[in-house]
Amino acid sequence: MSKGTENFKNAINSYLENYAKEDSLFAISLKKENKNIDDCVTYILNEVKNSGLNGFEDSEIYGMALHYYDEDKIEVGNSLNGKIVVNHFVELSEEEKAEVKQKAIADFEQARETAKLKERNKFLQKTEVNKGISTNQASLF
Repeated sequence: MSKGTENFKNAINSYLENYAKEDSLFAISLKKENKNIDDCVTYILNEVKNSGLNGFEDSEIYGMALHYYDEDKIEVGNSLNGKIVVNHFVELSEEEKAEVKQKAIADFEQARETAKLKERNKFLQKTEVNKGISTNQASLF
């Protein structure tokens, strides 16, 4: 399963669990033995595919998830391969932020050093070419 699909599944599951905390009737639906998050995701992906559209509001996707759990007789459809883009905000811990910052600084320093080496190599190549022209050039006088 791709990371995007896993993120999508986690977002749906988190929403459903939070919704179940607020709605006791839905909490019963969420625990149905014939229902699971993988089939829920498959159902949603098939609904999206069948719609012919590429983008949806979060509420539309969550509505499909709720519908899947509420309906006992529902056609899940075949498993699909595809790319899922989840556009939600991820909160990083202070430790994760520090790690990301250190990696960004290291990447920046590496890019700066690489640029310096490239410039140095260009200069050396020009110098070698200029030396070659001046020493190999025939005199006209």
